[in-house]
Amino acid sequence: MKVIISGGGTGGHIYPAIAIANKIRKENPKADILFIGTQKGLESEIVPKAGFKIKTITVSYLKRKISYHNVKSAVMLLRGIVQARSIVKKFNPDIVIGTGGFVCGPVLFVSRYLGIKTIIHEQNVFPGLTNRILEKYVDKVAISFDDARKHFKSQDKLVLTGNPIREEFLNVQLSDATEKYKGVSSLPLVLVVGGSGGSDSVNKATIDLLKEYNNRKFQLLFVTGKNHYESVMEELKSNNNLSTVDKILPYLDDMPHALKAADIVVCSAGAITLSEVTALGKPAIIVPKAYTAENHQEFNAIALENKGAAVVIKENKLTSKNLYDSLTLILDNKTKYREMQESSKKSAVTNALETIYKEIQQLLNA
Repeated sequence: MKVIISGGGTGGHIYPAIAIANKIRKENPKADILFIGTQKGLESEIVPKAGFKIKTITVSYLKRKISYHNVKSAVMLLRGIVQARSIVKKFNPDIVIGTGGFVCGPVLFVSRYLGIKTIIHEQNVFPGLTNRILEKYVDKVAISFDDARKHFKSQDKLVLTGNPIREEFLNVQLSDATEKYKGVSSLPLVLVVGGSGGSDSVNKATIDLLKEYNNRKFQLLFVTGKNHYESVMEELKSNNNLSTVDKILPYLDDMPHALKAADIVVCSAGAITLSEVTALGKPAIIVPKAYTAENHQEFNAIALENKGAAVVIKENKLTSKNLYDSLTLILDNKTKYREMQESSKKSAVTNALETIYKEIQQLLNA
């Protein structure tokens, strides 16, 4: 079994691709898997660390207005198509899988015209531009949210799979997680994480919350993002309201344990983050990042809020007061808390990898 997987630019495209690759390797130890990405994207670092081969092509994003950048991007796209065609023909895969990002465009496009089976996976409620273009060329479109259906035209190609998440999230033990992140404290644990790179708005509101609210009935595990950590600690160095059980970290390597230990999560609305939150049945306060492509995070967040699993606060409305009020409202109301827990669990799709793998097998056997 020979497989090409293409996805890049952000972790939201890369980690699902790696999860799919690991599933294929688990079911087919002799499978030959090749990634295609870009040299500048995160995939050039993350994919080799995950133990997979990667080839790179030249491609760039498009701006939403006429610009010289778009002229250069068009030239790069043509070059990328030629490069992708050469790699695909030489590797001669049985199937090509795309998980989003501009690099997928030329890879899936040329694969389709070389007669190779193709499938794309869309992580968000509102599909990215590349996947919206590719849907008419590929054989299958795997979606993660049922709400995404209305944004695609080729309804017969759609299959609801959910987002693939790492197995660690499903296997972590509560006792281990509690010991690691709650310690001996009986206070509820609030995990605050603004995405892998952090969030200015979430960080500011959390800093102000720490400064302004003395008698908090919860403890914080506050993940600032590596680039924000020093400035956050500088802001807080003279603060006397920090509890001895509060923890402030630049980055979290062990999200499965931290998320399992948390009673409630404050987070941005990346599709993979929300899939992990719901897989563990956690109530959430979601602050969607306003600058994401086509505002897709807000679509993700609202879909979860509509199911009763989350409260959404937009970035431009976020303050320490409404963050604190939202947290205490949920934590103090046991009925509401349990309802949000149940809604979160019901929103989860934990067999995404099995469903995606099944679709891959069906395409190969068609």
